[in-house]
Amino acid sequence: MKLISNIFLTPINSFFKLASNTAQNINPWRNIVLLNNNIKGDVLSGIMVAIIALPLALAFGEISQLGPEAGIWSAIVGGIIGGLFGGCLVGVSGPTAPMASQIAAFMGAFIIGTTNEPDLVAAFSIIFLSGLILIIISMLRISRFIHYIPYSVVAGFMCGIGVIIVLTQINPFLGLESQKNVHEFFINFRYTVQNINFEALYVAVPCLLVLFSWNMFKSLFKSLINIPSPLAALILGTGIAYLMNLDIPYIGDKMNIQSDSNIFSIYLPDLSRISEFIVPALALAGLAIIDSLLSCKVADNMTGLRHNSDRETFGQGMANMAAGILGGISTATATTQTVGNIEFGAKTPLSTIVKGLTLLGVLLGLGSFISSIPNACLAAILFKLGIDILDYRIIPVLRKIPKSDLFIFITVLFVTVYKNLMFAVAIGVVISIIKSLPDLISILKSKFNHKTISLVDMDFNLDKKQIEKLSSVKISFLQLHGPLFFGSTESMIKIYRNMKKHNILIIDMSRVTMVDLSGLYALEDIIKNARLSEIEVFVSNTKNHIMNVMNKIDFTKNIGTDLLQDSNEDIINKILKDKK
Repeated sequence: MKLISNIFLTPINSFFKLASNTAQNINPWRNIVLLNNNIKGDVLSGIMVAIIALPLALAFGEISQLGPEAGIWSAIVGGIIGGLFGGCLVGVSGPTAPMASQIAAFMGAFIIGTTNEPDLVAAFSIIFLSGLILIIISMLRISRFIHYIPYSVVAGFMCGIGVIIVLTQINPFLGLESQKNVHEFFINFRYTVQNINFEALYVAVPCLLVLFSWNMFKSLFKSLINIPSPLAALILGTGIAYLMNLDIPYIGDKMNIQSDSNIFSIYLPDLSRISEFIVPALALAGLAIIDSLLSCKVADNMTGLRHNSDRETFGQGMANMAAGILGGISTATATTQTVGNIEFGAKTPLSTIVKGLTLLGVLLGLGSFISSIPNACLAAILFKLGIDILDYRIIPVLRKIPKSDLFIFITVLFVTVYKNLMFAVAIGVVISIIKSLPDLISILKSKFNHKTISLVDMDFNLDKKQIEKLSSVKISFLQLHGPLFFGSTESMIKIYRNMKKHNILIIDMSRVTMVDLSGLYALEDIIKNARLSEIEVFVSNTKNHIMNVMNKIDFTKNIGTDLLQDSNEDIINKILKDKK
């Protein structure tokens, strides 16, 4: 009878659990309640990101072959809808280079035969369908597997994006037309050197100096403390260009958006041609997930927060459906704008909503306010962002990290720069899986399981008085088992988050067999976050070969050698001694 009951009840319970999780993803209230937590900082950041996003949106609209208006609409719906429904509090959604390039790739197959013009209904139907697919994927709750991507892959991606930003901004920094990719930059490097517009350097160089020295200015002049450095650079660069009447490129040079009814067109999806659209829609949806969730991982690394992947996928689905209806290109969480958002002081989704509203104002005719900003000034800001996005956690210890992690990092970095991020991530993950196959098999067989243990379950010889002293301090043990690597860090984080409240955390490493960058950095994050919550942390029973890796990547330096103890007994004796 019990078996029959389980057969019928299990699917029903799974359905209601799925429905409950879906309802949480759909509900924008979780983001709305946060909007008043950092109003001033978020509004300023949103305006700054909008200014940076404007030329990018125009360019991506052109790349997609759907026109600059399509790029602007993508930035608007990505900002507003992505902000309301997204799962990354500081993520900024909008058009990205991979998404624009993907659309351009399939646009050639959808042309109206009589006019040889792009079939806009087909394009926007595909974008709408990709959004619908993203919503279905979010309901299946498979997006969270992004957390299993190895740290060396994420770090290689971050550094690759940083290199791309820096190299592609050299031309506008020098007053020339920006290059579409790194390959074009190197091909045309001689032309760049021979045709420098030196007037642009009157703007770019002072802006860059201000960006790098702004902290010094703030320490000297307290009145500047609430002004973000990019805003100061924009004011300075625009002022110099205006006063000197410089003959250099400006944002307004490409703002040829018309103020007619074509801007506000509605494109209802043509579902009768779904058999034609489903394959490119699936490709767009897959690219949107990778592009978005990797950007969210970058934001996690910079902020110490943790995004909700399924909710972010749902938010991107909603934004892409809206983009398809309003005539925008596909949206994704944009790495450059997300990093800028963080650097400018954003803390809640209000910043990306403000970014969307600001660009809506531009579309409605307010573009004159920012059309006089020099491209060289924006290039300086993006140049600094490109440098900031580099992973400074891994760069100082590159020579010391395990060779396999170093190989993966370098591979992903170069493939990201010279090919594309999807290919780079795929290669990095495949190499990581092959390298760690025995450990992955052992995890899948449940041979190793991290677990939490209470004080009473530990084998300590304590008298009654000592037990009474220790019971008052709420000690918890996190006992790690087996390989601590990218395939097991998620379970460690989940187990720790579900632990009972405690004042002291003891992490027992006696059963850890191996570690990689992902494992040690995840452990380091747990320790740092626990300390922020005023929890005293100790690490015990670390084996010599694991300690050697910890020392090489500065783990012990970052957490402090006082946390490391030879045994759990030594920690208990230390706690008892402190309690006297």
